[in-house]
Amino acid sequence: MNQELHYVQQFYNQAIEFLANYSFQIIGALIIVVIGWFLSKYIFNLLLKFFNKHDFDVTLGRFAANGVRGLIFGAMIIVAIGKLGISIAPFIAAVGAVFLTAGLAIQGSVANFAAGISLIISRPFKIGDTILVNKIYGEVEEIKLAYTTLRTEDEELITVPNKNMIGEVLINSFKYRIVEANVGISYDDDIEKAIEIIRNVIDNFENVSKENKSIIGIEKFGDNAVEIGMRYWIPTRSFFKVQYAVNLAVYKALGEAKLTIPYPQREVRIYEQKMV
Repeated sequence: MNQELHYVQQFYNQAIEFLANYSFQIIGALIIVVIGWFLSKYIFNLLLKFFNKHDFDVTLGRFAANGVRGLIFGAMIIVAIGKLGISIAPFIAAVGAVFLTAGLAIQGSVANFAAGISLIISRPFKIGDTILVNKIYGEVEEIKLAYTTLRTEDEELITVPNKNMIGEVLINSFKYRIVEANVGISYDDDIEKAIEIIRNVIDNFENVSKENKSIIGIEKFGDNAVEIGMRYWIPTRSFFKVQYAVNLAVYKALGEAKLTIPYPQREVRIYEQKMV
């Protein structure tokens, strides 16, 4: 019992001595940390207001503001550690080693973030645009620092890592997607009449773009028909639905005009070989 009381008394004396010697340093360090917290928060809010006022990109603005906030608060923590009399050189070296190891481990994610910043700054596309990248079509629904999400007509949500957007051929058709199709007309029919009928059907179709004029003309001369090419633009989110409806309308219009869509034909000749 006496030995336990001796240990308690010894701990109490050391605690009092520590507080007497380092109390001002501890209080000073805590004050620095608190000031750093409120200062970083104030700068964060100030930067957000500045970015919003000047129509800066929301994602990049928050990323930059958070980065500045972290730097300020981290710097104040280092100052507070120095206030306690602790050498910060080994601490900085350890933090650097940790960040280096973490950077190597998550270099793929870092590449996505870097690519995301590049996309936000260069703006090759925006939300609502239709893009084709790596053979993937979709309407841009969201642009994040690490990835971009695309929405298809089938309501599929496609997540594309941003590093796959940089350095690749990227096609932006904005809110429309182009249809490239053809239909064969008999050589015996009036081709100009057929082109005019198809043009009227497409141009008067409700969901076909009126901004981008359709292109209708002879694509090539086939074995069995004159192939008329059709190029027109429709909204991405209803691409197949409208395309199939246009095909049906063109088919009906050509039938009503008594224009023939010929079947494939092959002529087979049989030669009789005379016996000698």
